[in-house]
Parts: sequence; structure tokens; C-alpha cells
Amino acid sequence: MKQKYNRIALVGIEQEEYDSIKAQYHGHIIWHQSIPKIVVKDEVLYMEKSNGIGMLPVDKVVYYGIYDNDFDFISGLAIWKGDCYPNPAAMLECRFKIPCLVKALSLSRFSSPRGFVSAGASVNTTNDTVAKWGNWHCGENKHRFTGEWESEFAATIEPYYEGEAVRIMMIGDTYWQIKLEGDDWLKSIHPDNAGFMPVDDDLLADTLHIKEALKMDMIGNDYIVAKDGSKYLLEVNHIPNITRFEEVRQVYLSTVIEWIN
Repeated sequence: MKQKYNRIALVGIEQEEYDSIKAQYHGHIIWHQSIPKIVVKDEVLYMEKSNGIGMLPVDKVVYYGIYDNDFDFISGLAIWKGDCYPNPAAMLECRFKIPCLVKALSLSRFSSPRGFVSAGASVNTTNDTVAKWGNWHCGENKHRFTGEWESEFAATIEPYYEGEAVRIMMIGDTYWQIKLEGDDWLKSIHPDNAGFMPVDDDLLADTLHIKEALKMDMIGNDYIVAKDGSKYLLEVNHIPNITRFEEVRQVYLSTVIEWIN
């Protein structure tokens, strides 16, 4: 569709990715590395300028990042119903970790029962257990315990599964399986020895089903593959890291640039 204002907005995009996009887009760009103010009026999205006072209408928005205060901003993008990558309605479904998990477990072949503990409540377990809280997806806000534990926050609890931690990552129709690593029981994509591995067809099918059901443009699903071959969905990442691996970054950039143009 022809752009009306010849102006796009990039929110949360880092300098390097901004430079790549700018080189291949010939219109105007509003670029923010934090959450900007917006107004949606008469089905037009107005966004504050990158510098200077006032707001300008934009045709398309590319959003990449997780901020403390981004839920209202994503809600505004969803109300606008304009061209946004990724789909803001899907991002809303997944922005808060516990509601997203509830939804994902109802869709996954590899769901397992979870417990829940309110802020300030205590729970007593005889088995090795993991509690998770908060809305960050960075390997933080997790606690492993046996016995009595009092939670400071509303948290989910689940058995600790011994096994291989992996991520199925999808951008559009392109996918990878990444082996997650770490020095202790907490695993992520950041350690140097984390890397690509052969894709498990069942985990890919499961991720694709969740992605399509939630109408997501990109997704990163974390699973545990136990020693006996059992598989467990741990969490869904609505904004998976695209800068850790250059191959992923290039697919993200080419997808976004094609979408913009």
C-alpha cells in the first residue's frame, strides 16, 4: 500500500540496525530508543519527533525491545490498527509473562502443570522447584528451592526439569533451534558456547502452532528436553533477541526492510 506520509517510526532499534534500515528506506524516519509519546486520532498515528517539539503522522512502525513502561504504548499501537511490525495485538497477549504462559500452555503439546503463589505467601515443597516472576525474559527473576519459600512477588512454580535447554526461534517463516547454555542451572542464549543445533520437528511444529494461534510475526519458545526424551515448554518470548547471532540479525533486517518497502 502506498505510504501517505512517507514517514516510518523505529522504536527500540539499536544504532547498527537503524543504520541498515535507513540505508534502504528513502522516506523520513522518526527514531526513538525509548518509549515515545503517541496520539491516535481519526485512525492516524502521531508520534513525537526524534528531536524538537511536536508530533508527526507515521505510516508504519517497527518496534523492538522490552521496556518497563511499554504495555500502554503497545496498547496504543494495537488500537491504531495500522502497519506495525511485529503485530501489536499479539505482543499484548505475550507482554505479561504469566498470562502469556497460561495462553501458551493451553496451546502447546508440551505443557506441564504449574503452581502459583501470591506475593507475600509461603509455599512448601518436597521436590526441586523453580519459581518465576516479573515480566522480563532475561533469565532473571527465577529462584530454585526445596522446602519452605516465601515469595516477594506473584510467581509461578514448576518442577525443576533436568535436561537440555533449547530455543526454537522464528522470524516470519525462517527458523532455528538454539542450544541455551550457562554456568549453572540458569540457561540463556548469551554464553559464548550457546549456538545453533539441528531442529527438533516436534518442537518446531509446537512453536509454529503457538505463533499462528497468537498471530505473532516472530517468536522464541524455550523448552527443556529431558534425558528420557520428555519435552516441556518453559516460556514464550514475544521479542526474542535478534542481535546475539549475526545470521538471525540479517534475517530480521531483511524481513523488516522488505516489510517497510
